[in-house]
Amino acid sequence: MSQSAKSERAVLSKDEFDLVAQSHFPKAYDIGFQELIDLNKRLREAQGKERTFHRQLRRQSKGSAEARGGSFPGEAGKTARRKAVFGAAIKRLNGEISRRHELKAREDLQSAARKALNLKRQASKARRPENDPTADKGMRPVTSERRKTRVHPATVGRVSQRTKAAQARKDNRAG
Repeated sequence: MSQSAKSERAVLSKDEFDLVAQSHFPKAYDIGFQELIDLNKRLREAQGKERTFHRQLRRQSKGSAEARGGSFPGEAGKTARRKAVFGAAIKRLNGEISRRHELKAREDLQSAARKALNLKRQASKARRPENDPTADKGMRPVTSERRKTRVHPATVGRVSQRTKAAQARKDNRAG
């Protein structure tokens, strides 16, 4: 469940609240992308610090650890709530970062689609030569598909006549 700004202010110090307040709706949209990532990093560090405090207090209360250092800050009794506030702020920032990534990806996709459409339109136009008189080499020779070595026409006629005569002789013998 989300917490109100008033309850966040109650568990955080002034500096910490100013840090968390930047993750709320109107301010998060005004922050630049790199500043948003830096803010997310600082909130993660603050959450890690609270996690360490909370674990240490739990271990001390169980008796499995000695007290470390001098003393915890005055708000040390509310470490779980403070950690939850930082976690919610990180979650908001992660949502904003992913929203901006998706927005940039959508813009990139649209620009690529526009570019592809322009290329397609340019490619579909007929490419005709200019209609102005220019000198040319004239007609080009077309290579013949006939055989290069030719049989003499007299030989062709002689073979045809020979076949014709042979067939006539065969027909006369049978009948």
